[in-house]
Amino acid sequence: MLAFLGELREASGEGVSLYLPPGLAPGEVNKSLGKTVDLQGIPPELSESAVASKQGAIIFWGSSRKCLIAPPFPVAEKRFYQDYAIEGLRSMLAHDYKVALILIRLGAYAIGVYQGQELVGSKAGTGLVHARHRQGGSSQARFARHREKQIEGFMSRVCGHVRDQIEPHLQTLDYVTYGGARTTILLLRKQCHFLGQFDGHTLPPLLDIPEPRKAVLETAIDRVWASSVIEWHDNEILT
Repeated sequence: MLAFLGELREASGEGVSLYLPPGLAPGEVNKSLGKTVDLQGIPPELSESAVASKQGAIIFWGSSRKCLIAPPFPVAEKRFYQDYAIEGLRSMLAHDYKVALILIRLGAYAIGVYQGQELVGSKAGTGLVHARHRQGGSSQARFARHREKQIEGFMSRVCGHVRDQIEPHLQTLDYVTYGGARTTILLLRKQCHFLGQFDGHTLPPLLDIPEPRKAVLETAIDRVWASSVIEWHDNEILT
């Protein structure tokens, strides 16, 4: 990403830059675009991609390079620059954000706290949660109640480990993000009240994480820091 920004800085010709924070309505994005570039030359998917990005978007648009970048962390405020202004994004990528990464599936978890991309604390483990009972009758009902208790106990233990790992970093933690199965993540967030304090500082989840373990935790942080780029070149879209 830094190499790509270096290419933009060296791009020839005139250009403009638009930093858009997350949560803007489509009309507001189009209004902002209309103030900076000729809307007749703007592909419709540009506005759609900016709105869809949960972290906001940075648009660099000029005679030689045209692209939208969805950054790994939220854009703080709306800004316009009469140039390929890469420094705002470069500064974001150079900052060593402290991020807690919680990976969970029923029966396994991995929790890590990262300073930048350096792991400064972690805990991984498993817990017994039986698979669903496929037989009918009263035995199925008893098994379902037993399984619910197993899940509740597992979530409670994971919540305790989350607290143990995160609490020492409360004053300096920037973001929390999750990985694993969506329903399990939602269940943990519902049952673990400790996590509620981070609802306004939560990054998009990684929903295709395999079975949580230490090795997976150590590679998942690269995805947390990843940006996505859409570039338009001769009426073609390059991602």
